[in-house]
Amino acid sequence: MLTSVKTKFPLSILCLSDSWGGLELNTARFAGWMQQRGWPVQVITRAGSPLAVRAAELGLLVVPFENRWKALDVPAARRLVGVLRAFGTGALLITRNADLGVAVLAKRLYSPGMPLVYQQHMQLGLAKRGLVHTLRYKALAAWLAPLPGLARQVLEKTRLAPEKLHVVPLGVELDKFMDEQLTTTEARRQLHLELPAGAVLLGLIGRFDDGKGQDFLVEALARLRPRFPQLHLLLVGEPTRNEGTAYYEALLTRIRELGLTDAVHLRGFTPQPEVAYRALDVSITASTNETYGMVTIEALAAGRPVVGAAAGGTRELLADNRTGLLFELRNEAAFAACIERLLTEPGLAERLGAAGQAEALATYAHTRQCELTEQVLWRLG
Repeated sequence: MLTSVKTKFPLSILCLSDSWGGLELNTARFAGWMQQRGWPVQVITRAGSPLAVRAAELGLLVVPFENRWKALDVPAARRLVGVLRAFGTGALLITRNADLGVAVLAKRLYSPGMPLVYQQHMQLGLAKRGLVHTLRYKALAAWLAPLPGLARQVLEKTRLAPEKLHVVPLGVELDKFMDEQLTTTEARRQLHLELPAGAVLLGLIGRFDDGKGQDFLVEALARLRPRFPQLHLLLVGEPTRNEGTAYYEALLTRIRELGLTDAVHLRGFTPQPEVAYRALDVSITASTNETYGMVTIEALAAGRPVVGAAAGGTRELLADNRTGLLFELRNEAAFAACIERLLTEPGLAERLGAAGQAEALATYAHTRQCELTEQVLWRLG
């Protein structure tokens, strides 16, 4: 019996961002994984952007590109098609919503046969059922939503044909987060953390931004420590690129005002987030509207109990009281109740950590993201 051979054709990935957050980091990771799996990959991005730098570090082909007039940039659309043809691109994957305009323009004007695939990283926000968005989404060959709830949102807020919609969870390289040789003691040593005996370390990993909730955690810690003086807090990240340091500086001031200088430990961005997670006793996700929450998945993979704000994608990622604990957004009393349970209920932290790690292994492995994406790509080819 003959079996069909699935050919891995050249794949172009478009992301014209100057920022460096979850979207850009996940774009670089995904591009690297696909190249490792034998797909010829090129990353089309802004010259000198953090994504361009990281992609080059991963050994990816990086093509600098500018799109000054966004969806109306006809010259850019023409240049984009030239870049795609020179590479022999079989499909263009777009990871940033703002770049759909130029991609669709390029397809409509110069390359009608080019399959466009949108890899969703952000929530839609307002409904997008008007003529412009409807025509734009009609040009897509496939839309990859990272969670079932986000997929339902797409169907509710757009006129995208349902058959083009696929749920493809964004993946994590789980092995490094599950490395038992990276003990809590070793992780803390690598981070130069000197904690008193019996300390319980809470932590939030992510850029310093008023939507991430570091300010909320600092205030909550100040109210918890009179009852639980063993609590410490680790914050790992850097201010959002191109948005100044006002939030970070205000946070430092507030830490001093509350007398928490010795209890709050600040560390910069790390390319090895697994070290930070393995150093924790409890991981916190306090974002006001986390679309997906890669940090939550990484904490689950590390086997740490996760306490998350019941907002955005966190509500889907955590099953309350089974794989984590949820609290009402910005509600200090609800958050404190979760921490108190973890400190006083025997076995709760271990049970949540084990169940969360099993869920991460079953659902969020990076190989699963690649395999599901490949299934979509091969249907298009």
